[in-house]
Amino acid sequence: MPDIKLITENLADELIPSIKKASGIYILTSFVMESGVILLAPHLKEALNRGAEVKLLAGDYLFVSQPEALRALLNIHPNIEARLWRSRGTSFHPKAYLFDYSDGQGLFIVGSSNLSLSAFRMGVEWNLAVNAQAEPFTFQHALVNFMRNFYHEFTQPLNETTIAYYETAYKAYHQKYPELVQSITEMEESELMLPQKEYKQEDASPNEKSALRKAQQGALEALDITYAEGYDKAMVVMATGLGKTYLAGFFAKERFQRVLFVAHREEILNQAMRSFFHIMPDKTAGLYNGSDKETGTDFVFASIYTLSTKMHRERFDPEAFDLIVIDEFHHAAAKSYQTVLSYFHPKFLLGITATPDRMDGKDVFAICDGNVAYQLHFIEAIQKGWLSPFHYYGVYDETDYTQLTWLGTKYDEDELLAVQLREEVAFNIYEAWNRHKQTRTIGFCSSIIQANFLSDYFSKQGVASLSLHSDTRSMTRQEAIRRLESEELQIIFTVDLFNEGVDIPAVDTLLFVRPTQSLTVFTQQVGRGLRLHAGKQACTLIDLIGNYRNADIKLSLFDTGARDEAAGKRESVTPIPPAGCIIELDMSVIDMLEELARKKQPRKDKLRSVYLEVKEELGRRPHYLELYLLGKMSSKEIVRNSAHMSGFCIGVRS
Repeated sequence: MPDIKLITENLADELIPSIKKASGIYILTSFVMESGVILLAPHLKEALNRGAEVKLLAGDYLFVSQPEALRALLNIHPNIEARLWRSRGTSFHPKAYLFDYSDGQGLFIVGSSNLSLSAFRMGVEWNLAVNAQAEPFTFQHALVNFMRNFYHEFTQPLNETTIAYYETAYKAYHQKYPELVQSITEMEESELMLPQKEYKQEDASPNEKSALRKAQQGALEALDITYAEGYDKAMVVMATGLGKTYLAGFFAKERFQRVLFVAHREEILNQAMRSFFHIMPDKTAGLYNGSDKETGTDFVFASIYTLSTKMHRERFDPEAFDLIVIDEFHHAAAKSYQTVLSYFHPKFLLGITATPDRMDGKDVFAICDGNVAYQLHFIEAIQKGWLSPFHYYGVYDETDYTQLTWLGTKYDEDELLAVQLREEVAFNIYEAWNRHKQTRTIGFCSSIIQANFLSDYFSKQGVASLSLHSDTRSMTRQEAIRRLESEELQIIFTVDLFNEGVDIPAVDTLLFVRPTQSLTVFTQQVGRGLRLHAGKQACTLIDLIGNYRNADIKLSLFDTGARDEAAGKRESVTPIPPAGCIIELDMSVIDMLEELARKKQPRKDKLRSVYLEVKEELGRRPHYLELYLLGKMSSKEIVRNSAHMSGFCIGVRS
């Protein structure tokens, strides 16, 4: 390592390797939390077993150190030496980690991190690591001062008796100053960086499945059965907000030594790494992306854009990983993912997604041999009380999209902007939002220009608004989320940033101001508002609906009567929402949807178009499976109409 190194995250990645090779380990910390002891315990035990000296000095300042943490220290090994600094109310705030490697070599780290999981893995911390050879005098000075403090007259050895005395004083102080102690403890054990608060390390039990949500328990049991039956790949389909990443972590915990987690967004990778660390703090993990290239860790969290490059992919042995997890599995039919999946040979491939149908119609079920281990639609999750109910308001958009040029997958951008960037359109959007909104809103736009335009318009109306996208420089994404959560911002207009991989449970209003043709994208966006959160009774969905392509299809997302519709029994275009949810459509929207239904392309004509597109792509008459995999039509539609397709294919000349 360099002579001096600034560490702003994942301090444990520096501590654990140093513990493994040090002959002397000396830790000075203000507070000791049980989560931090659990993380370091196996490595300290191994060091003590090979004869290393381990001394730890903690403080009783403000009685933040947990009695159970002090007991856990003693239980690591009989030879560990631990003492407690009796501060007598005066400040005791040192944080230092010293490692003597012998022969004048060593490392010492001084900074902000106490002994807790949050400080080691997930919190915002600054620590400076200094090579002992570069600063031998300072290193020796630090060792001398550590020993002076360790054996100071204010300290006492940790044993069952002294811990019992401390615990009595600890409880009395907590009863006298509950708010003060709680705020400091929460800061030390902060879970603000984690997507799920229920997985606090200090609440862990021998049966960790009890920490799982009910949806995750069912999914994990299904995966257990799938794996036990000898399958080597499976997909789990679970609505956004139900904890698919944690599910993958618990599935990996008891079964696999090395895991490769693949995703296409940095936010997803970082969030997944934090989740896995929280479940398995004794494991090592690293990122493999544009800036980081960790290859030797237990868990590797890799960007698909980096791993799909031959040079980077081949830095790993094809059988390097026991388990490969593909997040947002609906992307897995893309060539970038296929190159990765064809290169590696894991014991098990797990795909997780909330939306198994791809935007281009290509099927992902075949990638996991059609083996869907578990599936839970967000409507069912709402009915079970696992996600927030919704109140959907379909607001009429007067834009005539039939006058815009359709380019196969989207409208002509210049023509679309010409109708979007009008004062009367912005006024209509603002009025709809102001009529139905709650407290914190995300607005989904079709372009950066539209997001900027609407943000400026809302700001002129006195609304705390921000346009957040890939070109935003005025504020980081994290700061924008923080301000939205604290209600310093009322609305964030965004372009695709919050479709996947970002958790903001406090959001209670979603505003749709783009002609969304893709059911996949719409499903992802709706999921941003359905997470449960204190004080949120329901999520408000405000949707500007015009006569754009597939406007009627996306409403099927909310429809509990979809089965009747498939059987030909439905007559109304208005969806049937689940209990506790509300759907209100402007009369103009209902009239427009009925008109769209009357003009809809006949099923046989649509099947013929799909068939001819695939035939042109292949240069020959396609087989049924090829039509299923390559056809730009949802797999559900093709399966539902398989009888028509079979007869249709026979009747078309090749």
